[in-house]
Amino acid sequence: MKKNHKVRQLIDYLYRRDPFSQWMSIEVLEAAMGYVRLKMRVRKEMLNGFGVCHGGITYAFADSALAFASNSYGRLSVLLKASMSYPEQVREGDVLIAETEEQSVGNRVAMYTITVWREQDQAKVGIFQGTVYRTKKIHPDNFQQT
Repeated sequence: MKKNHKVRQLIDYLYRRDPFSQWMSIEVLEAAMGYVRLKMRVRKEMLNGFGVCHGGITYAFADSALAFASNSYGRLSVLLKASMSYPEQVREGDVLIAETEEQSVGNRVAMYTITVWREQDQAKVGIFQGTVYRTKKIHPDNFQQT
């Protein structure tokens, strides 16, 4: 995993343009080509009617990790297919960590696994599999100014 200052700038640029990731108060802990590690605390407004974190929140958290990791090469990448398993419940106040793992990167398609775990006890709470289409569109070179 090669850390790169420009990669971090690009991910920060993408985050500034992503109101939903901002609403979730995602924090980027680490970033490199094809890799991110994110952190998020579950708030009351993220709970469902059963008093546990809505599965869509955990999914969206993993999806944000996928977006940041897959776009870190500078090419616009968009989701083609994703699935998620939820082995453990998540509750209000839990701090979640999402970490990406690149499975394969081709010219047009890339596949990732994102593992989400609870920081407090390291329990896996989500396993996300995502496939992205890597477009030919390049993110702007001046992203650090916008």
